[in-house]
Order: sequence, then C-alpha cells, then structure tokens
Amino acid sequence: MKTFIFLTILLQIFVLQQVRTNECELTSNDDIQLTANEFIKSRQLCNTLNLPTTNKRQISITGRLVDYTTRCQKSISNANVEIIRIRLNHRSVCSNIYHSNSDGYFNLTNLIIDFNEEVFLRLTAPSYKTIYKKIHFPLSYDQSVEMILNWKIVLSKDIKQSQSQDDQRMKSIVDTLLSEMTLDEKIGQLNQEGISFNADGPIITNEQRERIRRGEIGAVLGIFTPQAVRQLQELAINSSRLKVPFIFGFDVIHGHKTIFPIPLALSATWNMTLIEQSARIAAREATADALNWVFSPMVDIAHDPRWGRILEGAGEDPYLGSQVAAAMVRGYQGSNISDVDTVMACFKHFGLYGAAEAGRDYNTVDMSPLRMYEFYLPPYRAAVEAGAGSVMTSFNEINGVPSTANQWLLTDLLRNQWNFTGFVLTDATAIYELIAHGLGNLQEVSARSLNAGVDMDMGSQGFLSTLNQSVQQGKVTEQTIEQACRRVLEAKYKLGLLDDPFHYVNESRAHTDIFTKENRLAARDFARRSFVLLKNDKQILPLARSNLTITLVGPLADDRRNLLGAWSGAGDWTQAVSVLDGINQLIGNNIQVLHVKGANLLEDPDMLKLLNAYGGDIILDNRTATQMIDEALQAAQKSDVIVAVVGETQGMTGEASSRADIGLPVCQQLLLQALFNTNKPVVIVLMNGRPMTLTWEDQHATAILETWFAGTETGNAIAEVLFGYYNPAGKLTATFPRSVGQIPLYYNHKNTGRPFNSSDFLNRYKSRYLDISNDPLYPFGYGLSYTSFSFGPLNADKTQLHGDSDRLTIRFVLSNNGAYDGEEVVQLYIGDPVASVTRAVRELKNFQKVFLQARERQEISFIITTDDLKFFNSNLNYIWEEGLFNIYIGPDSVNTQSVQINWFKL
Repeated sequence: MKTFIFLTILLQIFVLQQVRTNECELTSNDDIQLTANEFIKSRQLCNTLNLPTTNKRQISITGRLVDYTTRCQKSISNANVEIIRIRLNHRSVCSNIYHSNSDGYFNLTNLIIDFNEEVFLRLTAPSYKTIYKKIHFPLSYDQSVEMILNWKIVLSKDIKQSQSQDDQRMKSIVDTLLSEMTLDEKIGQLNQEGISFNADGPIITNEQRERIRRGEIGAVLGIFTPQAVRQLQELAINSSRLKVPFIFGFDVIHGHKTIFPIPLALSATWNMTLIEQSARIAAREATADALNWVFSPMVDIAHDPRWGRILEGAGEDPYLGSQVAAAMVRGYQGSNISDVDTVMACFKHFGLYGAAEAGRDYNTVDMSPLRMYEFYLPPYRAAVEAGAGSVMTSFNEINGVPSTANQWLLTDLLRNQWNFTGFVLTDATAIYELIAHGLGNLQEVSARSLNAGVDMDMGSQGFLSTLNQSVQQGKVTEQTIEQACRRVLEAKYKLGLLDDPFHYVNESRAHTDIFTKENRLAARDFARRSFVLLKNDKQILPLARSNLTITLVGPLADDRRNLLGAWSGAGDWTQAVSVLDGINQLIGNNIQVLHVKGANLLEDPDMLKLLNAYGGDIILDNRTATQMIDEALQAAQKSDVIVAVVGETQGMTGEASSRADIGLPVCQQLLLQALFNTNKPVVIVLMNGRPMTLTWEDQHATAILETWFAGTETGNAIAEVLFGYYNPAGKLTATFPRSVGQIPLYYNHKNTGRPFNSSDFLNRYKSRYLDISNDPLYPFGYGLSYTSFSFGPLNADKTQLHGDSDRLTIRFVLSNNGAYDGEEVVQLYIGDPVASVTRAVRELKNFQKVFLQARERQEISFIITTDDLKFFNSNLNYIWEEGLFNIYIGPDSVNTQSVQINWFKL
C-alpha cells in the first residue's frame, strides 16, 4: 500500500520590504509557480515556460523540512537542498547545494538569478523519493518585495506500518464509542440539523437543546464564527453523555467571506492550479470561521442553461468537469485533511442532477445507462478518486428511483464499483420529499434511504424519529445503523475532532485569515482570468486610457448587491467593488465617465414579487423606462463609447431559479435598442450565471465581454480588462445557444443517420430546424483575446499505431501574431467515426493553457495513448477498439485542424 509523507518547506525569497504569503500543495509532478500577481502590472501574465529575460535578481531562501506522519512532526535533517540553474542561451548548468540542519532548517543566501536561466529545486533525503521541480518566476516584480511562500511537497514513501497504526487507532476509538452508544445515540449521529445564530451566539430551541443533551444531533448546518461554534460545541461536550463533537457544515461554493467568481466562471479559466487555489483559500477562510465541512464541489454536468444551478458547476464536458472536480477536492482537503486550515469536501449532487428535464429544478431525470456512464458520471468518480470525504445525494430520480433511496447508485456503484469510503449525506429534507415521490410514509422512506446507503439525514429528522421503530419492526437492522454511524465517526476522527473537539476554533485566525488583502488580490486575479471576450469588432477593446469620454450605463454598472452571485451566504456585498468604482479607482482621473442607470434590472411584476420574497431587495427606480432611457441617450451623445453593464440579478440564478426565457430582461433590451440606435460603439459587459440567448445583442453590439458573477473584486477586475491592463483569456465551458428552442445544445453530441450539413441547405430531410441554424451562437471552448493566435500545421509522428503501449505525438507551432502578450487554451479533441456503439462527433481529451509574449512562437506537443480512445461499450465495459480516429486541435470545439490516424490491436 502506497501512502504519503508530507514535507513542508517554508521558503522566504528576500528582495526587500513587502510580504506575500502563497500556500499551495504540490505533488511530485507539479512545478512551483511564483506568480506574485499583486506585485506585477495587471496585464502581465505568469510565464509558465521560460524565465523572464530582464535583469538579474539577488534572492535568499530559508526553509524547514518537516515530515508529517500520523499527526506527528519530525524534522528532516541532513537533506540536500539543491538549486540548479540552466542558462537558456547555451544550456550551461550550475548548481548550489545546501543541507538541512538537525532541526530541518536550511539557508540559501545571496543567490544571483539571471532571468535568462531556468531554475530548478531538487530535494533529496535518506528514505525519501527525490523530487525535482521547476520554479516559475513572474515576468517581473517590484524589487522591493519580500515573498514568503509556504509549500507543501508530497514525497512518496512506503509507510504501511504508520498508516496501519493510524487506521488501527481510528478503529479502536470508533469501536469504543460504538460499544458505549445506545441505539438512539447511534441514530443521533445520523441526524444533521440547521441552527441559526446572531451576534450573541447560536439560537437554539429548547427541543434542540434537549436533543443535544441526548446525543441526537451529529452535525450542524448554518453555524460559523469561532464564538458561535465554540458555544455550540461546548454544549455538545458538556451536556451529552458520550461527549461526541459536532461536525459543522456550510455551503462554501465559491469562496467563504472573500467571494470568488461563480464555479462556471472559474471553469472558464481552464486553469486547474487556479481552481485548486480558489478552494484552498476558501478552506482557509472557512476554517478560520470554525467550519470543517463544505458542501462543495458541485460536479453535475449540465446541457441545459435554463437550469439555474448550472452556475455551480463546470459546464457541459465530462473530461473538463472531472479535472475541475479533482482540483476542487484537492484544494479543500489539502494533503492532510486534519490540518486546521483544511475542510472535508462534499461533492454533489449524486447523481445526474444537471440533467433535469426541461431545465426545471428538482425535475425527473431519465437516461440510458450508456449515456450516464459516458457523459454524466465521470466527474463524480473523479471526486471519489481525489479522496472526497463525503457526498450529497440529488433530488431527482434515476431509473424510476429517487437518488436518496437508490441502492444501485449509493451502494452498488458508489461503494462497490468505485470503492468510496466516505459518508453519504442527503440534500436538505430529501428524505421527507420521498413521500411526494410516492415511496411511502416518513418511516418507510427513512428505512429505504438508510438501506440504500444514506448515512446522514439533512433536515428531515426522518432517521431520528423513525429508525428505532424500524429496527423493532425489522425494516432495518441495528448493524446497518451502526455501519452508517461508523462512517460519520470516522469522518470526525479524520478531521481531528475526536482528539480535539475545538480543533478548528481559533478566534485569532478569524482576524488574520479572513478577507485579507492577499485573498482580495487573488479574487481579482481569479475574476479577470474567468472573463470571456465574446465579440470585439474593430478592436474597440481595450479602451484608451486617456482623452476618452465613456457613458457607463446599465442597472448593474453601480450595483454591488448582485456582484457576488448565488451561493455566497457568508459574503458581504457591501465590500464588493462596483464597475463604476473599479473604473474610477483605476483610471478615473485620466478619462471622463458619465454614469447613468438607464433601466431597471427587471420589471416583470411576478418575478419581482418572487425574487423579493426571498431577499432579492430589488427596488424599482421611480422614473419611467422612457425617462431613464432618455437620460442615457443624452449622456451617450457626449461620449466616445458606451459601456452597458447588463445581465441577471443574482436571484435569477442558482437553486430554484430555472428560467424558460434565458435572454436579458425586456427593460434592459429596450435600453440596448436605444443605445444601438445612437450609432456610437456599444460595449456590453454581461453579468450572469448561465449561458444566455444573445443573438440580437451579438448582431448590434461592438463588443461583448462575459464577466459572469465575478465576486468581491468584480469592478476592479472588469476595469483592468476593459482598459487593457489584463488581456482576457477565458474560454466557454458551456455552449451559448442562438435560441432557447435549440436547448439542449452541447458540442459533444452524436450524429444521426441524417446529419445536417450547411452546404446542403436546401435538403430539408436532415436533422435540422427550418427556422434557425443548428449551430450555437458561441461554441464550447470559445473565447477571443486582444491579440491573435495562429495554429501551424499539425505534424503527427506516425499515422499507423499498434497496441496499448504505442504512443502518438502531435506537434505544431502556436504563434502570437498580435501586439499583446496573451494566453491561448489549446484544445485537443478526438473523434471515433466507427465503433460498436455510436460515439460523439468529438470529445475533449486534453488541453494546454499557453502564454506567449507578443510576436512569440512556440512548438506545442500532445501525447496520445489508448487511454484517450476508450469509451463505454454496450456492456458498460471501458474499452478501446481499433480503427480510424480523427484528432482535432484548435482554440475551441469548432475551429480546429485535424489529422487522421489508424490504431490497431496487436
């Protein structure tokens, strides 16, 4: 059995005064990224390939090597710490070797680093596997910067005995607790309850207080802050018989207090390091607020943008979705889930929740097993393989059985096929809702859920109120209850709570680790990297930074309340930066900004009533629509360019926020129509939580920038992109339809027997619409840049391959032909035109995010193996079949070059 040793290095790079703390977790395959984003100009990007070509820097590095095993620490002495420098121009090599002392410390002083050098770090120590990592420096950084970097580097080592000892200790502690528990106390561990709080602490009802005393609550939802958690945990420890601590969970979806872009936006970065870092920061902030469990990531694949919860996931592709799922789990749980700044992840919603019929939340899901395995299940499995500690069931049914009562899903697939060892939690009141599904009364559905594989009931109290009776009646066994209780207790052990119930309660961290300057800077960087440039006629963007008058118009231009997006429960919208404030702070002294509202967010009375009933706080302007538009037109006549900030309210997206019409609200469309009629350039800045229908807007706007709901630093990030301090590089992870009538619309569809070809337009007996193209408005993977990239001819090293061990390498030259430095997401798709079952026309199999300076060229290569050819056949076996394959490479899923190869079995 292979397990891991955790080697922590605290490195300080001195160049003078300011402090940067950047913690990341690295495996032996990772490089070290020194991006120092807050110290470089906003439009400069981290060079992930070569060191900068500017002048030399003198740095000093100090650090300590510590071995973490079974929660104890041991210094690594007499380790070799080697800095290797390779000159790029003539490939000469020089190195400096240092040694750690008896306490694990080392000191590398006064290193002269020429930015024409590649720099590598090599660590060797007795009994540890040598690791060798490249250090990536930023393009440039201020010379008055001191960077403090906390790196956790995972070294592989066989430690069967220590791991076995820890497992035995966990089993012993849990066995002892179970032997002392009554049946009701075991059932109590399976009960999660919501408890609210205020400045004075938890608001606990008398009934809850009594249930706590009897040991009938195992987990708490909705409580955070060290003060509130300490009070409630003390109540559990001091009043219950066995003093079993609570686990505290909350919906930390895209940041805790510092709010990052919505997950759909983060996926548009196509940057797994960034996505993992966002979860790492969120975990730090959540644990500083005394949480230890988050109901994230949501990994549901979605093909229907009418579904409001599409914003919580990574879009439509199973390969990309799997990458994101694993990155989020790693970010939340870190390399040691018991660390005080890590949380237990809970991936959701298992399963197929994103495939709800008609995009209507909570609706029925019905699909073939083949489609399920090929397109929808991979991200869930990726979360399992990444080590997620828990999973949440979905509200929908699968094959006629709701997920929460589906034994095939929760036991046969999740545990028996995928070897999941964590615990299963229902979504809120999901057990109670099985009654409406028609599965029986509360006792019957509670028993059925437990027997199916559910370990914890969120909010229904079905387990608590009925399982004892069900044991007496033989509907469930005490052994099944004990098995579920064991999983819950093991989770508490792994989090360190059975050793220290107050492990995550630290009042000082709440002041030092939450809403920090560094976290806000990270939020800004995440936001601007998530923006997708959808249109940019006449290169209107970036805007000039001087001698310019702009009309900033739209109901979201000076809005802060809606910037955080759905599922930002702990966020403070008053701390968010509006677009108006961001522009004024960045460049307001050099240009003239004429700000007018122009329109209300929406005026539909029924939707207003519904949204405001759930905290929408949408207040209509007292003026008429005509008066507001007239004011906007007067300002527009005085300006050089119009920037219209339009979109959805945050309440129009998220759970229970499905929309049949996914266009802009009518009042905003009327504003845009008037602005288009001025013949002034109109730049649309979109804020939204789903792909929208923008066909009319695309026809008339000069430029469209998709900014999603970008979080706390929205305004600053948008300003930097609009004025060219940052070159947008986001790419769509969900298709934008031309019309809602095309939905569901996704790139990896299958062909029919009568596929439509636009060159055969007059042939109506094809799979097509009479009144609209089959094609999307903006396809999966699409996104423009301020620069222009070109892909050279594809060069395959062979076209005939044989057997599992053969490999195909494809090379080409990527060129940045423009005047701006920028990033391109190079995407590789594979099509399998002849197989034993019908296949998608193409499927994403790999991608690279490549930074190129202006006018720079670089050779890009991909290696393809038979793993990339595999699919599920009609027997649900994961195989590859010999034959012809099309390899597509390009900047999105449509605009690609291709090569054909034949791959044969031996």
